Amino acid sequence: MAAYNRNFELSVEDLDIIEAALRDKKRELSEQAHDNHRAVNEGLHLCEETTEEVRVIHDLLGRLHNQKVFFRPRCQTYIGG
Repeated sequence: MAAYNRNFELSVEDLDIIEAALRDKKRELSEQAHDNHRAVNEGLHLCEETTEEVRVIHDLLGRLHNQKVFFRPRCQTYIGG
């Protein structure tokens, strides 16, 4: 039985491309869901599927964000923003 590869060799640039693609897809699906809400004659079932897909992408983007290590200077006072 085949197993999943748990070691990925992705660069930071690769992850940026993946994140950008996910954001674009999420925006596209959100616009589609918004249009479906306005068009009453379109089925609600399609809208629910689209909303669920947006949720899944949003969750994945959040997990990618939470794995990032952000720079914070150790010797100086941190000024955010």
